[in-house]
Amino acid sequence: MSFTHVLAVAPVRDVDAAVAWYERLLGRPADARPMPGLADWHIAPYAWLQVFQAPEQAGSTLVNLVVDDLDKTLADLAAREITPGPVQTGAQRVRFAAVEDPDGNRVTLIENPVA
Repeated sequence: MSFTHVLAVAPVRDVDAAVAWYERLLGRPADARPMPGLADWHIAPYAWLQVFQAPEQAGSTLVNLVVDDLDKTLADLAAREITPGPVQTGAQRVRFAAVEDPDGNRVTLIENPVA
């Protein structure tokens, strides 16, 4: 079996509110709005993050994003009025912190290995 892309989907109640929040999180507008109720960001060559209006499933997603510099990322988010939870330490020199979108979907920012 071979795969060509990874596509993470965060279900939300109000797609317009979610798009505004994810634009602040990612620091840019969505790359595409291919249909009503859907927005996507191409966050790496073969990785996309979508928000999709699905009220019955909103708040049930966990998305992990690996960053080069967690401290810089958290400072950037603070400037965009997004407040993460505490920085935690994992095994093997890993650090991470999580944020939640308006529906409670958790986005964890991971630095591995710690610089």
